[in-house]
Amino acid sequence: MSTSKIILIGLAAFLLIILFWGCNGYNGLIQTDQGVQKLWSNVETNYQRRTDLYSSVIKTIEGSANFEKSTLKEVLEARSKATQIKVDINDPASMEAYQKAQAGLQGSFSRLMAVVENYPDLKTTSAFRDFQTQIEGTENRINVARQDYNKAIESYNLRVKRFPNVILARLFGYAEKPYYKADEGTEKAPNIEFNIK
Repeated sequence: MSTSKIILIGLAAFLLIILFWGCNGYNGLIQTDQGVQKLWSNVETNYQRRTDLYSSVIKTIEGSANFEKSTLKEVLEARSKATQIKVDINDPASMEAYQKAQAGLQGSFSRLMAVVENYPDLKTTSAFRDFQTQIEGTENRINVARQDYNKAIESYNLRVKRFPNVILARLFGYAEKPYYKADEGTEKAPNIEFNIK
């Protein structure tokens, strides 16, 4: 066999290896990207469930006579803001805006629940008790969905940043994605005081 044929066979084998690696790497990027998108969809689904539950309790509270309308209005405004934000999971600013809106909704709803304490008739309705149970479960689901999303982001980001996949990732426009971060201030332990006399 001549030297030129050996070189040609070697070059063809090398090209086949590169082609196989490229296809495999590209398909891996697509698979992990789709996994991230699916898990983000789960996060959004659980936030939607929370919003729907909040709507139910708001209707229950609205039916209660003499309830403090300003607190209820604050929740309705926060709910409107939270549902209007469109998230691009590739854009950290978009993710941050979404997280802030969700935190605002949760904060205003917490204030609403504190006001409800002054309305014992409302607290004893079955719809309100059912809501409290459902919202606790939904908050747990949201937390699990965010953790699953961050695990998928870790896997995706490692695939995008490791050599030699980084070459394919840059070639095909795959970039690192932001993690879902904790709300601001949650890293500090709450100050709990017992004023027992």
